[in-house]
Amino acid sequence: MNILPTILVIANILFFFSKISFAINTITQSHPLHDGSTLVSKDGIFELGFFNLGDSTNRYVGIWYKNIPVRRVVWVANRDNPIKDNSSKLIISRDGNLVLLNQNQTLVWSTNTTTKVSSPIVQLLDSGNLVLKNNGDENNFLWQSFDYPCDTILSGMKVGWDKKRGLARNITAWKNWDDPSSGEFVSAMILTPNPESFMLKGSTKFFRTGPWTGSRSSGVTSGIIGFQQNPLFDYEFVNNEDEIYYKFTLKNSSVVSIIVFNQTLSVRQRLVWIPESKIWSVYQTLPQDSCDAYNVCGANGQCALDASPMCQCLDGFKPKSPQQWNGMDWRQGCVRNGNWSCGVKKRDGFKKIVGLKLPDTTHSWIDEKMTLEECKAKCLGNCSCSAYSSLDSSETGSGCSIWFGDLIDLRVLQRGNNVYVRVDASDIGDENAHKKMVELVVSITVPVVIVMLLAFTYIYIRKEKYKGKIKKMTRLEKKDEDTHEDFELPIYDIATILKATNNFCFNNKLGEGGFGPVYKGILLDGQEIAVKRLSKSSGQGSQEFKNEVILCAKLQHRNLVKVVGCCIEGDEKMLIYEYMSNNSLDSFLLDPIRSKLLDWSARFNIIFGIARGLLYLHQDSRLRIIHRDLKVSNILLDNDMNPKISDFGLARMCGGDQIEGRTNKIVGTYGYMAPEYAIDGLFSIKSDVFSFGVLLLEIISGKKNRARNYREHDHNLIGYAWRLWKEGIPLKLIDDNIRDSCVEFEAIRCIQIALLCLQHHPDDRPNMTSVVVMLNSENTLSIPKEPGFLIKFSAEGEPSSGKETSSTNEITISILEAR
Repeated sequence: MNILPTILVIANILFFFSKISFAINTITQSHPLHDGSTLVSKDGIFELGFFNLGDSTNRYVGIWYKNIPVRRVVWVANRDNPIKDNSSKLIISRDGNLVLLNQNQTLVWSTNTTTKVSSPIVQLLDSGNLVLKNNGDENNFLWQSFDYPCDTILSGMKVGWDKKRGLARNITAWKNWDDPSSGEFVSAMILTPNPESFMLKGSTKFFRTGPWTGSRSSGVTSGIIGFQQNPLFDYEFVNNEDEIYYKFTLKNSSVVSIIVFNQTLSVRQRLVWIPESKIWSVYQTLPQDSCDAYNVCGANGQCALDASPMCQCLDGFKPKSPQQWNGMDWRQGCVRNGNWSCGVKKRDGFKKIVGLKLPDTTHSWIDEKMTLEECKAKCLGNCSCSAYSSLDSSETGSGCSIWFGDLIDLRVLQRGNNVYVRVDASDIGDENAHKKMVELVVSITVPVVIVMLLAFTYIYIRKEKYKGKIKKMTRLEKKDEDTHEDFELPIYDIATILKATNNFCFNNKLGEGGFGPVYKGILLDGQEIAVKRLSKSSGQGSQEFKNEVILCAKLQHRNLVKVVGCCIEGDEKMLIYEYMSNNSLDSFLLDPIRSKLLDWSARFNIIFGIARGLLYLHQDSRLRIIHRDLKVSNILLDNDMNPKISDFGLARMCGGDQIEGRTNKIVGTYGYMAPEYAIDGLFSIKSDVFSFGVLLLEIISGKKNRARNYREHDHNLIGYAWRLWKEGIPLKLIDDNIRDSCVEFEAIRCIQIALLCLQHHPDDRPNMTSVVVMLNSENTLSIPKEPGFLIKFSAEGEPSSGKETSSTNEITISILEAR
């Protein structure tokens, strides 16, 4: 008699657990999917189910990678209509649609297809595509999630237009990490005459890839931002009467890589899953630099990172507002010099500009069959035509693109296209001038060289008896040169480094800075290292490399990164650092998931460690060092999350009593630069104190100083923090991720210290000795005055001419003439 109740209890328990964890292969009209169950793809790659984010009670239906422990949702069905209970279910309705019903059987979301079939099923494919189809029909999908993407692009997903259905497959970012609803940060394929992809904030254009050139079916050649050839994936672009789209496919099926649009950072990131370290690593970020900002130089202006300033008018054009242009406000762009006359033979021509991102194609026209000469004639015959270019970037095939009116969003690219800009003929110059100059130089040089050779031969014969002395002097000079190159560090041969890094294998790449990439390696004795490989194309890197080697050999402190040695062979120059397993501070601070690992205690420890490292540089080391490029990406974290200051390539050594200097070569990162340094070239230990103040605000807030989401009157994080301080609500600055662990007294004190470090005048800022004391005590602090905002100078992406930082949305300046 007691057996039956026991069986019923066991059955109820089994039913309960099956509801929680039961995974099915398909959804049919007779087998719905309840909250607690999941749908798994055939090979177990993807999983669909119900989930919620953070502390929110909102429930969503989404898709994620099944076997990756760090869940990253790649698609959400009901992103703008969350469920408020956990008793919902996915069913196939009588009319053949996949629908989501809540606890009250109210419709929450539906596929809304009108095609009816006899036996509809829903299946999750190993590509991550959720499809609705007729049972047995493998290729004819009635509906698919790939047609309605959210913030993520998966391998094989088409991004663009299905023109037959009028369907635009745009990518829309989440509002933030715990709210998947549609944000205002959107990526869309714009149907211009030569289609291209744009990123938009609301209706404002934010970034543009550039139009596809070359083969119209593959298209990924020069001039396209973010689509160059690489070892990880291939791109395909298709443009025909039925559809216009691009997609990427991974070259190695064992690699997991996705593209995610992040509204918080206003970036498009390509992420790669690293199984060994169990993290999503950022492989590529767009926009990459200041020149990527849409039309930053205005109409008919071109942006070049290695120019100073970075914006220049095209040849034959001048600034529309010279006063604003000289003040580095380039928004009004450039206008013609005034000499050009349409159709007049000696007053109308084309200037060839090499290596450009093609202009915005909104006001353009193309013909895929025209030759380049026919294209020129077509443009010449229309006074509204301002430029032309070949559709084939190599200019060996057919295809013509013509632009009308102003040329918008131009930038110089290493692998850019040739654009023929319409200008006054006098601005074109003599095409044979170079050849004539060479002939003239040769005709003068040859006789001079002959005379000099005869003279040197005569002198050599007369001085033969001093040959021994000359050799001796040469040996002494060589000895002096070798001494100069003695860096006081162990020198490794290149074979050792190649073996340690597996020939600089891509999987070992940790990141890339302005002077070159950094790779992880393991020496023969088992020691883990990080190898900074100076880029051969980095024209300014050699001197900075020597500077860093000499400095690092002399600096030893627990909060400075330790240099193990260097490698110098031929063109190769490398620094070998101790390996920092937790990478740089920005990889935690600016990641919505990893930032949760930095509670208040960890952040305060990092702040105090950076302060002690700076104090050592400014006061306690054998040399007085001004770092000049202190920022979150140059703070590395060891196994115990202890901070170590790195990258001394731009540092300046001072004498024992010297605390300031002046330079005409501005180096560092806008957003971290002190006003007197960015404007007048005056650097001092107080310049580093200003940078520390910015760093302090970023660590407390979890925000970038130069992010684009501050209100216009705030300009940047400094302005935002100052406004909150004045309004008496400084705690509003604190990162949401640390509110529960935050010690409010300490946090407010740190904000006040940061504002004192950010004072406009250097004399009003404390030195690092005072900062360390203030962080380590409860003494009353001075009241800060209005900090140095740099007005909008630090908020709008200023010129860069040398090295780019590895941190997102930051530009490192290496040459800028001070005023």
